[in-house]
Amino acid sequence: MWVSSAVKLFLCAATFSSLANAVPMAEKRGPHGKPTYLDPKAKIDDRVEDLLSRMTIEEKTYQIMQGNVQNMVDENLQINATTLRPWGTTYAANLDLDELARLINETQSWMIEENRLGIPTIMQSEGVHGYLDVNATIFATGMGMGATFNTELIHKVGDIVGIESASVGIHNIFAPVLDLAREPRFGRIEEGYGEDPHLTGEMGKAYVEGIQGKPREGTAKTAIHRTAAMVKHYVGFGSPMGGLNIAPVQGGERDMRTIYLPPFKRAIIDGGALSIMSAYHAYDGIPSAIDKHLLNDVLREEWGFKGFVISDSGAIANLCDTHFICNASFLDPIAAILPLEAGNDAEMGGKQMHFQTVPEQVKKGNLSIKTVDEAVRRILRVKFQLGLFEVPFGVHNYRDFIHTDEHVAVAQQVDEESIVLLENDGTLPLDEDSLSSVAIIGPQAAVMQYGVYVAHGTFERGVTPLDGITNLVGDKVDINYAEGCKLWSNDESGFDEAVAAAENSDVAVVMVGTWTRDQMELWGGMNATTGEHVDQNDLGLVGAQLNLVKAIQATGKPTVVVFITGKPTAEPWIKENVNAIVNAFYLGETGGTALANILFGKVNPSGKLSVSFPNDVGSLPAYYNYPKSGRPIYPGKIYPNGTMQFGWQYALGTPEPLWYFGHGKSYTTFEYKSVELSKSKIRQNEKKDVIVTVTLQNTGDRDGKEVVQVYVDDVLASVVVPNKSLRGFAKVNIPAGETATVDIPIRLEELEVWTMDNKFVLEKGDFILHIGGSYAEPSLNTTLTVV
Repeated sequence: MWVSSAVKLFLCAATFSSLANAVPMAEKRGPHGKPTYLDPKAKIDDRVEDLLSRMTIEEKTYQIMQGNVQNMVDENLQINATTLRPWGTTYAANLDLDELARLINETQSWMIEENRLGIPTIMQSEGVHGYLDVNATIFATGMGMGATFNTELIHKVGDIVGIESASVGIHNIFAPVLDLAREPRFGRIEEGYGEDPHLTGEMGKAYVEGIQGKPREGTAKTAIHRTAAMVKHYVGFGSPMGGLNIAPVQGGERDMRTIYLPPFKRAIIDGGALSIMSAYHAYDGIPSAIDKHLLNDVLREEWGFKGFVISDSGAIANLCDTHFICNASFLDPIAAILPLEAGNDAEMGGKQMHFQTVPEQVKKGNLSIKTVDEAVRRILRVKFQLGLFEVPFGVHNYRDFIHTDEHVAVAQQVDEESIVLLENDGTLPLDEDSLSSVAIIGPQAAVMQYGVYVAHGTFERGVTPLDGITNLVGDKVDINYAEGCKLWSNDESGFDEAVAAAENSDVAVVMVGTWTRDQMELWGGMNATTGEHVDQNDLGLVGAQLNLVKAIQATGKPTVVVFITGKPTAEPWIKENVNAIVNAFYLGETGGTALANILFGKVNPSGKLSVSFPNDVGSLPAYYNYPKSGRPIYPGKIYPNGTMQFGWQYALGTPEPLWYFGHGKSYTTFEYKSVELSKSKIRQNEKKDVIVTVTLQNTGDRDGKEVVQVYVDDVLASVVVPNKSLRGFAKVNIPAGETATVDIPIRLEELEVWTMDNKFVLEKGDFILHIGGSYAEPSLNTTLTVV
């Protein structure tokens, strides 16, 4: 979601001219003398129904529409009273922090004091990898968080996002992103936690629980959360045709039930998310905002979700101008009727607002007032759950809660645990005591790459890789820096300087990859290779970057390549020809410090790939959990000397990835000793988790963290299932030479099959559990039998 400050929300004021002077309904008062909806001791459902009964259709309509603080101010950033409306939700971002805090409070005060019923608005902002403010703590992007495989750590990140945003008066954070990274050409895959449904669900649940937290101090006893997480993009958004933004997603009910829905159910139902953002795309021909089956039948009827669903920015208008479900030449009320009847409760801003047609359509009988009431009811319920009728504001000392030392320390831990050691022949870790010089080369070395959804100006702060290395070892080792080339250019005129830097050093570290921009620059037309609306048809390095790596490797000096990226990099030459490879999905503000600590062995790498890296864009899909029979392998190859060896899959290539999901090396070694199951045989009707107990030893001379991964192979199933699926994991810290035992629960519902009868069944038969430090190289296995 992105709302441009240049886009003004259109609303005909005359439509609701009677709102301020609406005739009060018959007064209803609770046992404490107040109207029931204002009585903090009353039950939430009673408060909701009381308030709903008092509202006019105009007041209800405002509750299901979003405003934008930027569109309510004049050129001097003063509130423009003529633009104020009692919106149910209000986007509040992309302004200076102090001005934003003031405007949030002034807008909220107007909502409460200048309107008949005094209904507070839900203030909303972004928080994919940090609260969207230039002053806030910035974390690694979602794909990097996924690479940590550390749910406790990601819970801390969510908590920090909740703390920092709530202090300013934000109530609703547009995160986490649960789109699966199964289509790496798609520009937004960096936002989610990777390609796997289980990992994504566990990370999403942790993030939701972290963001929502406990009630803020001073709220009503009925309040249950501090902030509302908004899980997005519901559902299936991350796999568009051709990797193209907003393009349709092809699939059927089985894919939806077994691939796309599970992580959402985990975060929404088990994690308790209060709100959901529907997606832009159409799945199997049905736009998400009007998909009654998914929004109502599954989400509400099957799962029991009680919160609200809001469209993405401009997605309601897209029904007319992109999906052509309705007429874009006028404000077609069909674009309001269909979403509301499907269960999409609110319209986000960004384009002309179609929900403003609701009062007229209710009057004409084209839209049931019961449908409108239900949408309003869901939004009001969340307001009461957050205690907004008691404490709708932030705190005066909000800066005390933003970017604290404790928060920055967590950001550094995330950065360190997200970095993945892909290859290493012993060159790493570097030793500053035995090196006299190191070359730091490449267009990523002296810049920040934060990923999308950061405020304008954010890229100007943070620790770059060059800064981090200089700060760590600059007093012991000569650092020879050369940019070599630009990220976006074929110009090789800087190669001579880069080669000289390598030749004058003991070892060369070359930093290359993708890039994006802050929100203003990205939507302002500046070049980028990742981010919202920026998709790629080639996953290789852009411009002169690969040739730069080749030029440095040709010097004969030990060469370490660092990918700093928002998506997988398909460069098999690099894998085959350099000494070590490190991958860093866009890091946070301490990224340079974290990377230096990894390169010089101050921190042992523990990240695991959250997405598979293809050999070539032509060998997609590369995800590990392909269906059985989905990846026959009889590869061909073109050798460096030009010799061609022909195969079948493919004639001159391979469908196998360079590195699979779950891959990641360490500076130490781990030996898996044993595995036991709490039960080796279970019955079909059992519900209790099966516990996998794994014992492993750190057999190296360094302390290290290992991600113990459990993959399940459903040996014989009634339908085609994945060759293996991640069903459990745990990150464990093991000192050198010591042994650890870890218990990993396997939820039996994740072993169920969506049958030809369109229902989930735990089928009889054997399930082989593969246990180890990666998908590709499991160390142990055991069998669970369903009888």
